[in-house]
Amino acid sequence: MNYNIRGENIEVTPAIREYVEKKVGKLERFFSDTPDANVHVNLKVYTDKNAKVEITIPLPNLVLRAEETNTDMYACIDIINDKLERQIRKYKTKINRRSRETGKEVFITPEGDFEPEVQEEDKLEVVRVKRFDLKPMDSEEAILQMDMLGHNFFIYTDAETDGTHIVYKRKDGKYGLIEAMN
Repeated sequence: MNYNIRGENIEVTPAIREYVEKKVGKLERFFSDTPDANVHVNLKVYTDKNAKVEITIPLPNLVLRAEETNTDMYACIDIINDKLERQIRKYKTKINRRSRETGKEVFITPEGDFEPEVQEEDKLEVVRVKRFDLKPMDSEEAILQMDMLGHNFFIYTDAETDGTHIVYKRKDGKYGLIEAMN
């Protein structure tokens, strides 16, 4: 794995770099071939002494991503490593099931007490279908519609570009916009 470690308001010391590489490197045991993946690590320190760590690992069949905020940078890294491991456990069965059809497994079961998580969610069943007409409007009107409905996202046709767009409410209370590319 290739590590891209970046710090905001913090200098990435060799100790922090080594700790991240050691912890995230343990995830390699879940893969049949050591992935030639780029590990993007973003370390932030805020003025209130909180640290935020974001780790993204794009892989051919899935993207592993986790973030954590804590007063201790090393605790953030530990918690994120656990989150990423849970993600691998969750998707392991699904990905291997699809990969077996092509004859190549992506994940392996490491030595030890690893038990893959098998959940009812593995069936990927559609339980409800909704259909509606997309009305032409701008993003401000779409946000108002979304808030009136009490939803956290809203799909609409942009009046200017005639493209399909999605507005959504972010965790920080602000709004995001997704523009579909046709």
